[in-house]
Amino acid sequence: MLDELGISTETLEFIDKEEESLSEVFREIDKNCKMNSLKVLSAFHKYNVSEGFFNSTTGYGYNDFGRDNIEKIFAEVLDGEDALVRSQFISGTHALTVALFAYLRPGDTMLSITGLPYDTLHEVIGIVPNNSSLASFGVKYDQVDLIDDDFDYEGIKEYLKNNKVKLIEIQRSKGYSTRKSLTIDKVEKAIKAIREVDSEVIIMVDNCYCEFVESKTPLIVGADIMVGSLIKNLGGGIAPNGAYIAGKKELVDLAGERLTCPGEGREVGPTLGINKSILQGLFFAPSVVCSAMKTAILTSKVLEDMGYNVEPKYNDCRADIVQNIIFGNEEDLVKYVQGIQAASPIDSNSLPMPWDMPGYEDKVIMAAGAFTQGSSIELSADGPIRAPYIAYQQGGLTYEYGRLGVARAIENLRK
Repeated sequence: MLDELGISTETLEFIDKEEESLSEVFREIDKNCKMNSLKVLSAFHKYNVSEGFFNSTTGYGYNDFGRDNIEKIFAEVLDGEDALVRSQFISGTHALTVALFAYLRPGDTMLSITGLPYDTLHEVIGIVPNNSSLASFGVKYDQVDLIDDDFDYEGIKEYLKNNKVKLIEIQRSKGYSTRKSLTIDKVEKAIKAIREVDSEVIIMVDNCYCEFVESKTPLIVGADIMVGSLIKNLGGGIAPNGAYIAGKKELVDLAGERLTCPGEGREVGPTLGINKSILQGLFFAPSVVCSAMKTAILTSKVLEDMGYNVEPKYNDCRADIVQNIIFGNEEDLVKYVQGIQAASPIDSNSLPMPWDMPGYEDKVIMAAGAFTQGSSIELSADGPIRAPYIAYQQGGLTYEYGRLGVARAIENLRK
């Protein structure tokens, strides 16, 4: 069976040895999983989840009992007043776009305090020109860069003293950058700094890849609204698509009117049989995120001991499920990503190659042998073909499958 997967016994023995030093780190991950599992189960009980929640609606989707209660459950789990959880969201980027267009008006200013946002938002904002961008509607954009992987607290306060800002965006995960992802403690400190100067500005957190990695959410530390994808952490590898917007009720309602249409808002939106998958995905999510984190930690330990630069280190405090491997050359990056694909359950015989993808400025190589297209809670790895040639690995539905994926990828490097 190892021969079939292209993994040598020597490689597995190497991984076995590496695992021996990870027991204490894994124990802390398990504690967090137990806390988040308790939170989810408590929410299920509070709203008396029953088989009736799984019923489907079509057409306009009026009076969808399951959908409305799912949104209450998500709000409870995420510490928000309300939540919008819909399959009509195509991706996390789409949900972020809906939120931005819901809250910003011509003449308003949007400020990113985590530097340049993720690549797929560039045309949404107008950093890269697009006739449908926020900039084309007269919305202004500015940014305050991070300093040494932390917020420029004084720079943020100074900017707010001298400029009227409608919305501040915080992207916790690193995206395709070389910075570190931002822990909830840093986010809390930044929000306190903002509120010292401006009590009205909308603070929106892009929480993609971060849910259930820590026990606290951005909403409980003062954010107004947060956004994430269901084919990442909270979908548990079961939700086939969708995303969420959670936080203050008035802001969630505005997003609902932008997703559908003014006057109908959240009252419409058929679920088409997805309710069970969303609830079951949320139920499994704490455990799946735990597996993804263990896979990332193992990857960090193994690849660092093989001589590569990694971020975060295996024993660092983590904010998301993403593991960076800095290869320094295109060949190793491509080999590693191809190895992840070769260990995937779906399309394992496909060979990923760098190609031009919509929304990205560089060619990207992407391993995504997943049950759900583009699902990054399932083991995947990708990276832009540009220096310093970083693989961004995330996911792992179970640690055991994640472990095999890492073994196959490093086998590719050793060859």
